Amino acid sequence: MADFIEIFPHNINQRHIDKIVQVLQSGGLVILPTDSIYAIAGDLYHKDAMGKICTLLDKKPTKAELSILCDGLSTVAQYTTPVSNSTFKLMNKLMPGPFTFVLKASGLIPNIFKRNKKTIGIRVPDNAIAQAVIAALGHPLVSSSIHAEDEIQKYLTEPEQIFEEWDGRVSIIVSGGVGSNVGTTVIDATASELEIIREGLGVELL
Repeated sequence: MADFIEIFPHNINQRHIDKIVQVLQSGGLVILPTDSIYAIAGDLYHKDAMGKICTLLDKKPTKAELSILCDGLSTVAQYTTPVSNSTFKLMNKLMPGPFTFVLKASGLIPNIFKRNKKTIGIRVPDNAIAQAVIAALGHPLVSSSIHAEDEIQKYLTEPEQIFEEWDGRVSIIVSGGVGSNVGTTVIDATASELEIIREGLGVELL
């Protein structure tokens, strides 16, 4: 049975964060809020985390839509190759925020994540809980959005509903308020011209 932990974004209990980090470091998975959809997340550097997420999503590692969650642009710069000044200015304007940038991966990204591809989806969520977890862990999370299992509702937004569907499949489910049912805006920044490959939250800022 998963632990159901309620965390208030404006009054974060560090003991809860420490417990989450311990689970992540041991290879466990957690579900936590972001500034868009609730995400299932694992430790980027634990050898089992990515495989566990892909198994739960019933996806092959090369086909799963996984992202890296960072706590700031300085961390993003460590895990990606250098970008143009114009791209950096845009990232600085939009992040933290509900945007995923597809960038070329640096050598700090584990090889299992880069298998058959040299790019990664990377983001800095504007959410105090996610930020606290990443900061306490000391490096990024590997994550994927939580989809609903019915055809009417695309994403799960209520923590209690998430617990009903995901209890027993992850170690911790964090209740941090109602999530969005709209995904991030995804921007491909791997070429000279930026390309919006999915319109989502925040697209009006572009």
